[in-house]
Amino acid sequence: MGVPMARNLLKAGHDVTVWNRTAARAEPLVADGAQLAADAVQAVQGAEFVITMLSDGFATGALVDDPAIQAALSPGAIWIDMSSAKPEHARAQHATLTALGFGHLDAPVSGGTKGAEDATLAIMVGGTAETFEAARAVFEAMGRPVHVGPSGTGQLSKLANQTIVAVTISAVAEAMLLVEQGGADPAAVRAALKGGFADSTILQQHGERMTKGDFEPGGLTKFQIKDLNNTLDEAESLGLSLPATETVRDRFQHFSDAMGGAEKDHSGLYLELKQRNGLAT
Repeated sequence: MGVPMARNLLKAGHDVTVWNRTAARAEPLVADGAQLAADAVQAVQGAEFVITMLSDGFATGALVDDPAIQAALSPGAIWIDMSSAKPEHARAQHATLTALGFGHLDAPVSGGTKGAEDATLAIMVGGTAETFEAARAVFEAMGRPVHVGPSGTGQLSKLANQTIVAVTISAVAEAMLLVEQGGADPAAVRAALKGGFADSTILQQHGERMTKGDFEPGGLTKFQIKDLNNTLDEAESLGLSLPATETVRDRFQHFSDAMGGAEKDHSGLYLELKQRNGLAT
């Protein structure tokens, strides 16, 4: 997702320097006008905003805590972490950076690769209102930003988003299997439900994936599991029980571990449902 997000920043007129541990992934952006950095230290030098889009909070934290990167940051720079991570990681990064005189926002996104390409990402931003306003133009080049509260609440909002996504995928899978086995045309059923109370992006997009058997990844199952584990950890810290989230996490885990679905799209939970019903996958 980082590549189309960077492209939209370039389209909006921002000067962008890019870096990836695997250089080949960032190289295509040079043709769009980006500067390619040799390493992370070079990438942050002179930047008014530093944007990270990484696998988890541990990966981002390793950069935030690196003395060489801290020394390379420009005075008053704002670090925007758009990765999906635990709220506690966001709060720790915020504390580290603000103590050094830098700004920090946790700003995970939803909308998948298509949302990143179309600059329509839902962006959930935690941090101070003042820092959010300073970064608004950067966010608006990539999607629709909403300030949801203090540090960590952007990540909390993403966990809420991922909980809704996962449980809805489960419901859509059951609905698609029901109509398919019952003799209805799944595409016609989705069309019939469009605009109704049960309609959703997941019904229309992932429902189609399920009935066509297209599980090439947009949202990887392994990352869905990571987010659900983070949700359940946060819920435990708040003394909450989330039974639907726990059940669907266990099903995704089975799809990943027992069925080799870790690298498949998370709509592949449909395959887990078919297996538990004794149907060919």
